[in-house]
Amino acid sequence: MNTYTPFSRLAQSSAAFDAELRGYMLGIYRNMGLGLALTGLVALAVAATPPLSALIFGTPLKWVAIFAPLAFVMFFSFRIERMTTARARTAFFAFAAVMGVSMASLFLVFTKLSIASAFFTAAAMFAGLSLWGYTTKRDLTGLGSFLMVGLIAVIGVSLINLFLGSSALQMLISVVGVVVFAGLTAWDTQRLKSEFVQFRGSQALDKMAIMGALSLYLNLINMFQLLLGLMGQREE
Repeated sequence: MNTYTPFSRLAQSSAAFDAELRGYMLGIYRNMGLGLALTGLVALAVAATPPLSALIFGTPLKWVAIFAPLAFVMFFSFRIERMTTARARTAFFAFAAVMGVSMASLFLVFTKLSIASAFFTAAAMFAGLSLWGYTTKRDLTGLGSFLMVGLIAVIGVSLINLFLGSSALQMLISVVGVVVFAGLTAWDTQRLKSEFVQFRGSQALDKMAIMGALSLYLNLINMFQLLLGLMGQREE
């Protein structure tokens, strides 16, 4: 007896779509995780090499280390459409390494325990928010413009506070920043799902996945740094 019906065909189609979507998102998380691992290894290597860390953070080169990641992200965002997928992936990992150099100073300022605590707190927040963004039926599109305004404000005020050095202002930046990047984590995750639906089968999806890994990477890294500023214990 033939039990094959249009409904079973629909079920198979839905299952295939879900499997493709999971594979796409897992690829994004995999690239993000590799980028995080590279950042951590580079940061540890620089911090564990006193002559190198002194050269970078004890001279005007520290400004290069501070601003290089921002410049790299801007360059990457504008140039990715002209890159091949392989070059885009290489550029992402190069950025992760540069970010590691920039973040090496954290190991010179904060205790290793507080760094670990802040990272695992940020990772737990990220996992929960990304899962919610992936599973929620609520449309988060409207949050995008609000979060982007908040992000621009956080970046602008942070740059100003580099020269002011206000601890009260830094605490405010950290609190607002955590909220902004928490929201962006859920929003970006849902956006990546929507892009998969829209561009499924397109070659452009491969490079969009690299940009997606970069977006999620930045959300977690920034939440970690902001939480570390709020809860971190400094080396004596």
